Amino acid sequence: MMRGEKQTRTAKRSARRRRRFPAAGAVVFGCLLLALALPGQAANPNALWNILRNECVPDQQQHGSPAPCTLVDLSGGYVVLKDLVGATQFLVLPTARISGIESPQLLAPGVPDYMEDAWAARRFVRARAPGPLGRDDLSLAINSLYGRTQNQFHIHVDCLKPEVRAALRDSHSAISDQWRRFPVLLAGHSYMARRLLSRDLSGTNPFLLLAESSPDARAHMGAFTLVVAGAFFAGRPGFVLLADRADPERGNFGSGESLQDHACALARRGS
Repeated sequence: MMRGEKQTRTAKRSARRRRRFPAAGAVVFGCLLLALALPGQAANPNALWNILRNECVPDQQQHGSPAPCTLVDLSGGYVVLKDLVGATQFLVLPTARISGIESPQLLAPGVPDYMEDAWAARRFVRARAPGPLGRDDLSLAINSLYGRTQNQFHIHVDCLKPEVRAALRDSHSAISDQWRRFPVLLAGHSYMARRLLSRDLSGTNPFLLLAESSPDARAHMGAFTLVVAGAFFAGRPGFVLLADRADPERGNFGSGESLQDHACALARRGS
């Protein structure tokens, strides 16, 4: 969840009573169990965790239905949940208790491929989009400690903003296998960028790549936001990794989610 102007819109808390929906309807109705906080009211930072632990996982275990989630993968250790905001935005959450990007668990050997699970979940975005979406239309985003309202690690899966996709396409030559300053501002912020030449993210840990970028990043992972955007490099499938360090005193809360378009204009114009 992203702080700032969208905080009261994206805040989530558990429903007052349990509801069950058939699996086929989970994509449509899952977000209905996420209640908005009233204006001026703080979000419940454990809302996502409570929905996952008290509803999605038990329903899958006991009834074979992931509701209110869209998918519960018990063996993979993650769930997919339709976000309340936007027609196409989904969240991928581990079933393990992980607070956020600052968690040492994300850098530990053998950590599950949560980013690959999130990239695979783009199929749900495509299924709800009003038009076709290409690889480089889609993205994954994790907000920093300062740019989120929830204390359960979650990955936003959705479309890129058209202007962000255009900037990434126009600046491919400035993106290398090493972290470098991206040449233009994205959503008003200066990001570091690097590329990955790979069709998927299996066996790749973008969090570890970020931690290895500098001693500051490893020591202060919670201050960073991370975005992974699908891309092509000379026709080869890959990804662009984008990272930014939050600076709350200057109004930068480290919300990489701001590079996403929850209205998915790219699909509406069929590009």
